[in-house]
Amino acid sequence: MSRQRVSRAQRLRVFAAAKNRCAYCHTTERIVGPYLEIDHIVPESAGGTTADHNLTLACPLCNSHKSDRTHALDPQTGKVSPLFHPNEQAWHEHFRWLENGAVIVGTTPVGRATVVALDMNHPDVVATRRLWITVGWHPPLDDTYDEQG
Repeated sequence: MSRQRVSRAQRLRVFAAAKNRCAYCHTTERIVGPYLEIDHIVPESAGGTTADHNLTLACPLCNSHKSDRTHALDPQTGKVSPLFHPNEQAWHEHFRWLENGAVIVGTTPVGRATVVALDMNHPDVVATRRLWITVGWHPPLDDTYDEQG
């Protein structure tokens, strides 16, 4: 299968739609370190296209864990669930923050499967988020989080 190139104009649209942050863990590009990557939500190898609707931003960690997956096991039910689709689903309907924004919790089968599949709470990542919280860089202001959690 031939890989279609993402144009500069398309790249700018994807960045704007994702608010310059990883569509999965919501880490902004200004604090993540490495540049955010364009992710094919449905991989080209699985028939996904390079249309705007199938593209989003992902940090290198989320993108490497997601790889070519579109589904994963929900650890609560043990059933296969689709992964979060950032262009069709609202983040706050599937995830919330605990510990003032250090830990992401999936609140639905989609959210739980995505958190586990993308290893979104790896101990090193949680420790880094805690540092970002102390300087006011995290979590994004428009995210839902439980200060008591």
